[in-house]
Amino acid sequence: MFKLHPFYPMYLANQPVAPNQDLEVIDKFTGEAATRTALAGADHIDEAIDWAVKATLPMARLASYERRDILSHCVARFQERAEELAHVLCIEAGKPIADSRGEVGRLIDTFRIAAEESVRITGEIQPLDISPRARGYQAQWKRVPIGPCSFISPFNFPLNLAAHKIAPAIAVGCPFVMKPASRTPLGALIIGEVLAETNLPRGAFSILPAARHGADLFTTDERLKLLSFTGSPDVGWDLKARAGKKKVVLELGGNAAVIIDRDADLDDAVARVIFGAFYQSGQSCIGVQRIIVHTDIYDSFRDKLVSRAKALVAGDPHDEKVFIGPMIDEKEARRLESWIKEAVDRGARLLCGGSRQGAMLEATLIEDAPRDTRLYREEAFGPVAILSRFTDFEAALAEVNDSKFGLQAGVFTRDLYKALQAWDQLEVGGVVIGDVPSYRVDNMPYGGVKDSGLGREGVRFAMEDMTEIRNLVIRTPETRTPTSAALP
Repeated sequence: MFKLHPFYPMYLANQPVAPNQDLEVIDKFTGEAATRTALAGADHIDEAIDWAVKATLPMARLASYERRDILSHCVARFQERAEELAHVLCIEAGKPIADSRGEVGRLIDTFRIAAEESVRITGEIQPLDISPRARGYQAQWKRVPIGPCSFISPFNFPLNLAAHKIAPAIAVGCPFVMKPASRTPLGALIIGEVLAETNLPRGAFSILPAARHGADLFTTDERLKLLSFTGSPDVGWDLKARAGKKKVVLELGGNAAVIIDRDADLDDAVARVIFGAFYQSGQSCIGVQRIIVHTDIYDSFRDKLVSRAKALVAGDPHDEKVFIGPMIDEKEARRLESWIKEAVDRGARLLCGGSRQGAMLEATLIEDAPRDTRLYREEAFGPVAILSRFTDFEAALAEVNDSKFGLQAGVFTRDLYKALQAWDQLEVGGVVIGDVPSYRVDNMPYGGVKDSGLGREGVRFAMEDMTEIRNLVIRTPETRTPTSAALP
């Protein structure tokens, strides 16, 4: 069986460092200590930012092909270490091995996309002579790196959501400091191990596990020009309020809904909703939480869905047959268990699941939960989903919008007009037709509105956030053409 190293260093200015403090990493299935990592203090974070400032010019001077080659090296190394990375995820995140391998694949995709985009950063020629006063003037603009960046990544995708910050930064030439989630730091540290094999300028990257109370510099330090945070809304909006003048990008989760219209292929929709609601134990910002089904097909859809949910295999995430692994810790499982109980006590009907053992919570389906319950209003972030009925498509769209969140939504319909209506009216960052909202490809613009965040990820779009437009204006004075009489 795969075993972790007994200790993982942090990376400060491209180099492995092992300070006196360390952090225990728990195997999320067994609840036992799996390994330890270095733990940064405020002095390490300050030093890392100082190094990032020093690396700003050398990073900006990297040629496009040099940035591409660094990212391509990472792709090759991640491919070589794919199975190791998957088992690391399985342990530190409790993610079933099939989902873990899927995330490793997305890590590789994200770095590959960044390698391709690193040589496609272009500008534009712009004529300025739109009036007599601008005759003889023209402009051209290009994108330049914004400078040192601060990244804070979450526990649920320790590899790929770190990659969505790191890879674009390298692609455009921005040095960075990163704080991975304390519960799942290993994925980001292994990325750091691979980056340390490259010829990135000293100070180009630091990856520093740190306690939240000692990590204020990631947010407040004025030497940093951009903060990119993925995590909970309460934390994210607080960080934005304290970030000062720097640019802020936030991906803050959701309360994702899917509409199943009466023309949907029921078996296909059921299979996709099972995936969307329960993959990696529902711990996804775009996991299906609300399922809104046309009344004509509601009973059939519900019965098929409940049957499939009851058949899901739960247990040790290393087992190839397991689909439901543990939640990130028992505290989170207890929280969600209490939300389920509250909804049932308020009149919701429990269709399946609801039981908990430690950090393991059964795949749970509920129908007709009151709209003022926490299970309906907040982000569940676990293996539970709520069913409700609709008869009017406009009303179903309004129900999707009845949320403070707006990350993505799914609509199963074969009606082109309804698909376009959903795209026009749903208050979300992305609409997915014929599938669940839980679908993402790593080159597409990804992000939300309302409490779901600010800005967009997806490699090219993150690269835009990590650059600034620098304009150049050129005046060409007009000269008189000599007349023939003036010629000798």
